[in-house]
Amino acid sequence: MTVTKKKNGSILLVNVEGRVDTVTAPQFESEIKSDLNGVTELVLDFSQLTYISSAGLRVLLLLQKVMNKQGSMKIVGANETVKEIFDVTGFCDILTIE
Repeated sequence: MTVTKKKNGSILLVNVEGRVDTVTAPQFESEIKSDLNGVTELVLDFSQLTYISSAGLRVLLLLQKVMNKQGSMKIVGANETVKEIFDVTGFCDILTIE
């Protein structure tokens, strides 16, 4: 998994490439949480994400809770496989997915 971050004022754009699973989820969480101070809009670009496990979904819930207090979070570019995971788990009702 590769995480690339770009901050533009109070907007944080995070590109995630590869898999977010049990092994990589802790790294995914720490890399994003370390840059959330002062961020009012978190954009997760999943166009290069191939898979997300329940451990990754837990991180998304945690990030959503943080961003509910300080702004908004959205996911963009998710492929059909990842969108299906969001649908099956009900995350499509919880998260903003574009």
